[in-house]
Amino acid sequence: MLESFVHVCLAGLSKGMFIWLVASGLTLIFGVLGVLNFAHGSFYMLGAYFCFSLLSHLGHNFWLGLILGPLFVCLVGYVVERYFLRYVYHIDLPYQLLLTFAFVLIFDDLVKVVWGAGSIGSPSVAGLSGSVRILGRLFPSYSLFIILVGPLVALGLWGLLEKTWAGRIIRAASSDREMASALGVRVPALFTAVFVFGTWLGAVGGGLAVPYVGLLTPGMGESIIIDAFVVAVIGGLGSLKGAFLGALIIGLLSSFGTRFLPTFDMFLTFILMAIVLLWRPQGFFGEEAAR
Repeated sequence: MLESFVHVCLAGLSKGMFIWLVASGLTLIFGVLGVLNFAHGSFYMLGAYFCFSLLSHLGHNFWLGLILGPLFVCLVGYVVERYFLRYVYHIDLPYQLLLTFAFVLIFDDLVKVVWGAGSIGSPSVAGLSGSVRILGRLFPSYSLFIILVGPLVALGLWGLLEKTWAGRIIRAASSDREMASALGVRVPALFTAVFVFGTWLGAVGGGLAVPYVGLLTPGMGESIIIDAFVVAVIGGLGSLKGAFLGALIIGLLSSFGTRFLPTFDMFLTFILMAIVLLWRPQGFFGEEAAR
C-alpha cells in the first residue's frame, strides 16, 4: 500500500513539474507584459518538433537538440512579439486572445505542412531511458529527472527576478511602464526580451516532452496550454510562486484521480479550479501578483 501511494505521488510530481515548465513562461509573460498568450502552447509544440528534427540529424544527441531547438523557437517568438503583439498591449484582453489564438491555428497548420499530419514516435534518452527501483517497484528515470528539473527552474527564475539588476528592472517596468521609460529603461526592447525568454521556457518544456509524451502530434500544444492556464488561474495570474504551487496540486490531483477515480479524472481539475475561483477569485497569490 505504501509503495503504491509513493509511486502515485511521484507520478503526480512528475506531471506537475512538467506542467510547471510550460506554465512558468506563460505566467512570466502575463506578469510582465499583461498578455495572455494562448500561442504559448504552440511554442511548446514547436520546441518539441524542432528538438526532434535536430535529434534526427545529430545522431540522437538529445542534449544538443534540447539546447539548439528552443533557440529556433525564440526567433519565432521574437517575430510574433515584435511585429504583432507589441501593437495590442493597450487594447482589451479578448482581442489579445483572438490574435494569439490565430497564431495557434497558423502554427498547427505549419507543423502539418513541414512534419506531416500524422504522429511521430519520440526517441528515448541515453542514460535516462531506464527505471529506478523505489520501494520494490520500478519508476521511470526520466520522470525523476523532470521532478528535479522543475524546482531548479523555479529557483533560477526566483534568483533572476529577485536577486539581479535585470530582475529589478523587469519588476519595475511591469509595475509602471511610464515611470520606467522616463527613467531611461527601453521598455519595448525589455518586453521583447521577456517575451522571447518566456518563449524559450515553453520551447524547453516542449524539448523535454520529446522523450516524455511518447508521440508528437500536431495540436499537442492545445492540451498542455489548457493545463497551464488552469495552473496560472489557480495560482493567481502573473504569480510564478502561485503557478508552481498550482502545478504541484494539479499534477497530484490528476495522478490520484487516474489511480482511484478514473471515471472522473478529466473533471477533477476543472472542479478544483471552480472551487478556487469561488473561494478566492484572484487565485492563491493573486493579490501579490496584482501588487
